[in-house]
Amino acid sequence: MSRDTGWSLRRRVVTLCVTVGLVLAGLALAEAVVAAQNRQATERVLNVTGPLRVQGEILLNALVNQETGVRGFAVTEQADELEPYEVGRTQERAAVDQLNRLLGNQPAARAELAEVERQAEQWRQSVAEPVIAATRADGRAAGQALLTDATRQQFDDLRAAIGDLQQSILELRQENASRVESTGNVLVVLLIVAAAVVLVAGVALLVSLNRLVIGPVTALAGQVREVATGDYSRVIERVGPPEVAGLAGDVEAMRRKIAADLAEVRDARASIEQANEQLQKQAEELVRSNRDLEQFAYVASHDLQEPLRKVSSFCQLLQRRYAGQLDERADQYIAFAVDGAQRMQRLINDLLAFSRIGRLTSGFTEVDLNKVMGDVAGQTEAARQYTDAELTWSELPVVRGEEALLTNLIANLVSNSVKFRKPDVPPKVHVSAERVGDEWEITCRDNGIGIEPEFADKIFVIFQRLHSKDAYPGTGIGLAIVKKIVEYHGGRVWVDAEVTGGSAIRFTLPVLTDAAERTGGEGPDPAAGTDDEAGAGTAGAAVDGDGDGGGTQPGDGVGATTSDGIQRPGTGPAGETGGMKETVA
Repeated sequence: MSRDTGWSLRRRVVTLCVTVGLVLAGLALAEAVVAAQNRQATERVLNVTGPLRVQGEILLNALVNQETGVRGFAVTEQADELEPYEVGRTQERAAVDQLNRLLGNQPAARAELAEVERQAEQWRQSVAEPVIAATRADGRAAGQALLTDATRQQFDDLRAAIGDLQQSILELRQENASRVESTGNVLVVLLIVAAAVVLVAGVALLVSLNRLVIGPVTALAGQVREVATGDYSRVIERVGPPEVAGLAGDVEAMRRKIAADLAEVRDARASIEQANEQLQKQAEELVRSNRDLEQFAYVASHDLQEPLRKVSSFCQLLQRRYAGQLDERADQYIAFAVDGAQRMQRLINDLLAFSRIGRLTSGFTEVDLNKVMGDVAGQTEAARQYTDAELTWSELPVVRGEEALLTNLIANLVSNSVKFRKPDVPPKVHVSAERVGDEWEITCRDNGIGIEPEFADKIFVIFQRLHSKDAYPGTGIGLAIVKKIVEYHGGRVWVDAEVTGGSAIRFTLPVLTDAAERTGGEGPDPAAGTDDEAGAGTAGAAVDGDGDGGGTQPGDGVGATTSDGIQRPGTGPAGETGGMKETVA
């Protein structure tokens, strides 16, 4: 379809409607005029010419009655025979009055009526009155003598005048009837013309809609369907009136925008695929790296610890056997060797514990944190005895997780709070829980030295220390283990910077849902490990709890593993759950 840049569709439709409206209005006006004429002609036929004919017949009957009464009186000489004559005269006057009223502006008919009246009066004066008077005076013979052929002819002339009047009335009626018929025909013609105008306007509107709307829209829809099938290079042509052409232009602009966006998407997809390939390669590298790390963990747990234990054992033997037998410098060197071997062993144990989190697992179960706090109280009893520390906790929830890991988590936090105490101030540690949405927010708060806000994120990084090992001993891995355990359980951990007069470390754990209770779902599948690694277990993580790390020095958290790698049993909880207070003096 060729481009149409002429009148707009609105202008075309308005012009057509106005033209048709004007034509129909003219036809309606003409029909109104003709209908009025038809109504007037019909009224004259029904209300004028019809009554005129009736009154003409009445007038003729009245004159005939008068002539009959005069003849009867002349024959019988009886007075009652004159009654038709008197009644006829009355009827004549009434009929003439009605005829004069109905004839109105018909001068010819009124002249004929006047002629009838003149001849009727002349007949009465020359015939009827003389006959009546002669009969009364001289008898029947005198009256009959006056009724001659001449008088009969005179009455016949009067009857002929009435006939002429009736003929004029008939012609007037026929004229009005013809006018009714002609105006009716004109009305019919006008109605036919109006119907023809409406029909032509409808056909013109239909053709215009087909040419200006349906056709262009159909063509535009076909082009849009081609684009919709994937041919985004198909240019949308402008067709039809300006409105449809404008719509086509908008669709074309949209097509160009979609085509440009698709090109960007293709480029982005190519970039994403390239990035995915790189990520896949990196993932493969990570898998290989993890295998190497696992191999390293195996070597650390077997090949490194065995000679390290030997070095540490013989250094300790040298220290015990030759202490005081050598000079002071030799004793110092032996002490350095023993301390280095012990710190190396603690560091290896902590690294192994950190690597095993989430890799060696017994599966998630429902864990009562109140029971966990009892175990933590037992594990940290020695450190709390040494520092005269006070451990309390509020009612804690039941969550899903690994009990050993959660115990290690809280034990690290409590040990940190006990270790980083203020001088000459007995430590106070309180553990509480609050539900926030779909998570439990658990807080471990103390009255220790606190944490500066600028170091709030640094303390959770492995091997990051804020103090020297002489001031606060440790390996710097405790809070890194805390963070890894929390994230393994689907939570997050942070330092509450708004707390003053100590520190508060908060972490979240998911709320135990009904679905989890019904399904009894497990955590991640246990990763395969060597017998020696399994023997070491997750509980082998040292509770050095400092954020700086640390071992089992006095004041450190006493965890599942001592500084020499020997497992030491806990003493168990020393109280009941819910608002508990564990105080060791």
